[in-house]
Amino acid sequence: MEHELSPDKIAALARRIDRPVVLVGMMGVGKTSVGRRLAGILHLPFTDADDEIVHAAQMSIPEMFEQYGEAYFRDGERRVIARLVSHGRGIISTGGGAFANSQTRALILEKAVAVWLDSDIEVLLDRVGRNSNRPMLRGGNPAEILTRLKAERESAYAEAPIHVKSGSGPHTRAVHKVLKGLDEWL
Repeated sequence: MEHELSPDKIAALARRIDRPVVLVGMMGVGKTSVGRRLAGILHLPFTDADDEIVHAAQMSIPEMFEQYGEAYFRDGERRVIARLVSHGRGIISTGGGAFANSQTRALILEKAVAVWLDSDIEVLLDRVGRNSNRPMLRGGNPAEILTRLKAERESAYAEAPIHVKSGSGPHTRAVHKVLKGLDEWL
């Protein structure tokens, strides 16, 4: 691939990373898959913020939305992300709405490097359209909901200093674009 870094450059990049790298973007863009691969390549710990929220709350995200509402979930999400970014170097994937929350976004921008993984609606739909575990997609047309959410959140996502477009191909391409973006940003 034309944008792959050599193993030596990747090792040097890993040494230059001095804070958490937080992947933000729409649901289905591949934050968890890309994050796991990125962490493996950089030999850094990986954490999925949604998994940590579920663990802390002892209930699923759809259950939290149903029982307590989105505001309650976002508050817990912010507290969990604050704890995660305080742990230092590592790769963190966030839920699609995390970076759209102004308090969470400010926290991430102050204490971490935010990377916006971005995809076209068609790619997102293909990845999330059949998943019933997405509370934001319940009770409506997934294409309309994703289009609306993307439009609402794009200005927030754009505050991330690194922007990587992810297509329908393998996540490996996005991983190498993130590595290149980090290398240029640092």
